[in-house]
Amino acid sequence: MGNVGGPEMFLIFLFILIFFGAKKLPDLAKGLGEGIREFRKAVRDVQDQVETETKKPDEKKETPQQK
Repeated sequence: MGNVGGPEMFLIFLFILIFFGAKKLPDLAKGLGEGIREFRKAVRDVQDQVETETKKPDEKKETPQQK
């Protein structure tokens, strides 16, 4: 599959404009932006959690053996 160039992007935009109409485009773009922002935040949170867990020293508590 090749790269998407200028003419292809124009056709995609034209199709979206015809299919959804000019009034719906801002709403679609806003929803898409919010979804991408939420996804990036979730990825960042998971990365931070993984880094925190891997940097944490092993905290194994040794319990005294009962006789």
